[in-house]
Amino acid sequence: MSLTKAERTIILSMWDKISSQADAIGTQALERLFTSYPQTKTYFPHFDLHPGSPHLHMHGAKVVAALGDAVKSIDNIAGALAKLSELHAYILRVDPVNFKLLSHCLLVTVASHFPADFTADAHTAWDKFLSIVSSVLTEKYR
Repeated sequence: MSLTKAERTIILSMWDKISSQADAIGTQALERLFTSYPQTKTYFPHFDLHPGSPHLHMHGAKVVAALGDAVKSIDNIAGALAKLSELHAYILRVDPVNFKLLSHCLLVTVASHFPADFTADAHTAWDKFLSIVSSVLTEKYR
């Protein structure tokens, strides 16, 4: 699966807005993840997972920064996220389904922050982009 030129344009054009709210978007996406899929909390036993905690802000910022790496390398997402994929597969041993769950939570969070920008085409582009990111992050599991 690859992004069309129009989808790339949408992703790149929205990224500046998203990155300017990276902390809030990352934190809220993680809060949604842990509320909707509580089994994902098992990977964070050392975190304070209460809404708005410093741990959620810190990790949420890392999540959005990794997305930023993927956006900046939109033509080579696999290369941009290779080390992150290895970390999650070999060291952290995260269940790969969690990447899809987090992608959904990120999609909802972005839509809630930018409703005017989140047209049907933007929804399609971001859903496809996040699916590619999820697939890349699970590459080392295969």
